[in-house]
Amino acid sequence: MSADLKEKLRAFIISNFYVSDPASLDDGASLLDAGIVDSTGVLEIITFIETEFGVSVEDAEMVPENLDAVNNLVAFVTRKKKG
Repeated sequence: MSADLKEKLRAFIISNFYVSDPASLDDGASLLDAGIVDSTGVLEIITFIETEFGVSVEDAEMVPENLDAVNNLVAFVTRKKKG
C-alpha cells in the first residue's frame, strides 16, 4: 500500500501545485521550503488526504513532521489508517 499511497500523493502534488520538474521532486524534501506549497496548499493537501484516504487530521497534527514532504505524508497517512 505504501508505494500506491506515495504515487497518489505525488500525483496530487504534481497536478495541483507548481512542480517545475516532477522527476526531480525529492520525496524527502520540504514542500514548503521548495516553494511548492504554502499554508493554503497545506490545507488543500489535508482536504485531499481526508477525502482520498478516509482519515481525519486533527489541529495538533497539522505540523511539518506530518505534512511537509511526500515521505512525511505517506508515514502520517499510514499511521492514521492503522490507528
